[in-house]
Amino acid sequence: MIVGVPREIKSDEYRVSLLPVGAHLLTEDGHRVLVESGAGLGSGFADESYASAGAEIVSSAEEIFSRAEMIVKVKEPQPVEIGRMRAGQVVFTYFHFAASRELTEGCLRSGATAVAYETLCDGAGRLPLLTPMSEVAGKMSIQEGAKYLERPMMGRGILLGGVAGVAPANVLILGGGVVGSSAARMAAGLGANVTLMDINLDRLRYLDEIMPANVATVYCDRYAILDALKYADLVIGAVLIPGRRAPSLVRRDDLARMKPGAVVVDVAVDQGGCIETTHPTTHSDPTFIVENVVHYCVANMPGAVGRTSSQALCNATLPFARELARRNVDGFAAISPGRAAAVNLRDGKIINRDVAEVFPDLSAA
Repeated sequence: MIVGVPREIKSDEYRVSLLPVGAHLLTEDGHRVLVESGAGLGSGFADESYASAGAEIVSSAEEIFSRAEMIVKVKEPQPVEIGRMRAGQVVFTYFHFAASRELTEGCLRSGATAVAYETLCDGAGRLPLLTPMSEVAGKMSIQEGAKYLERPMMGRGILLGGVAGVAPANVLILGGGVVGSSAARMAAGLGANVTLMDINLDRLRYLDEIMPANVATVYCDRYAILDALKYADLVIGAVLIPGRRAPSLVRRDDLARMKPGAVVVDVAVDQGGCIETTHPTTHSDPTFIVENVVHYCVANMPGAVGRTSSQALCNATLPFARELARRNVDGFAAISPGRAAAVNLRDGKIINRDVAEVFPDLSAA
């Protein structure tokens, strides 16, 4: 198979979908690997590293898409990339279809097979290709939240961990999964008072056992959220329903309960966000203000730390990319229901059940 690695073109995206070692292993497997010139530079991997690993360096994205039978990316295809996709071509990347009807319709029209990182499950029901970026995003959410609490950033002027004689910030985290637990550990390590909410009692019991003493676990319901918002200096949206749009847990009217200059970081923005006022932003223009609350809603947070993120992502995706290249889509999907769940679109139809439920009219077409 011919495997293509284009340079990512989403705003402020510095990750790369394949490391030189991945190019080496795929060529050892008997595949041809095409890498667009400069694809790895944002993560610190030069073209020469890929060439030494056996990849062919290609000068343009057009050539990558026209020659490759399988495209391996990081972020969802941008409009110009969708126009280059074709029927029968496999595209292996993060798609997050539930957050964008336009993306879904465009990929359906292309006829390409969309194999999504974010819906691939392992035997335990975990999401192994989403986990590494969730870890990065969870930790970054606190890092960015702490920065935007600073007064020059229009925040409240609060140091997250406080100092002797001055109370630390109050951090509310909605969702106790990988993002939420990573965020909680980071915030607790900086000395903040952390409230971690989830609806899974077993998960809350587990988190209560492993978290530091300055992390309190609370069952997530409407009343609990409204009460916590009154005290929160920083709110982290960390809710995930695989393949579906995130529920709006904080409504626009709820923001009036928050302190002026409080900050929300909605990590769920890729799936539509769990704060009603969320809309995607970029690293170049990361924030906006609604009801005196600073919103940070960058849709590709891990892209800012491209080297760390690329290494973490490729460690997880490479075994599956090799498997997909070796077995093709049918053989890949036949391995397990979790592999089959990764196939979101095929032959102009929505295959994944959760994505189909988000767009029932497109599914019926």
